[in-house]
Amino acid sequence: MLTLQQANQIISAALAKSKESGYEPMGIAVLDASGNLKAFASEDGASMFRFEIARAKAWGAAGMGVASRTLAQRAKDNPNFFVSLSATSGGKFLPQPGAVVIKDAQGKVIGAVGASGGTGDEDEAICIAGVQAAGLVAG
Repeated sequence: MLTLQQANQIISAALAKSKESGYEPMGIAVLDASGNLKAFASEDGASMFRFEIARAKAWGAAGMGVASRTLAQRAKDNPNFFVSLSATSGGKFLPQPGAVVIKDAQGKVIGAVGASGGTGDEDEAICIAGVQAAGLVAG
């Protein structure tokens, strides 16, 4: 189970990585394995929609059990399915790079973290840094 302490640790480390890298202000959402919001942070100066985008990236990753980068690749091969999936989920599903699943030491998916504010690569990099800093595995 993903704890609130771990979720907050992921966010803190991800924001530290973002600041160290000189990225734009970020929004970061951590969800549990069921897609429920565990924690969220929005940096001062982050623009609107950061929460919605970060959560939607993470929600898709948690639901499908893979990083949102993988979902973006799959969406290119099957766009109708992914448009339908986004519509069916009420817009909570966004197959774009910037979220990773969170796994425990045994490889079980216990949640996902998504970021929004930079490029997909930047968002993904800070998510990975956050998960690793919490002693968990990013997938």
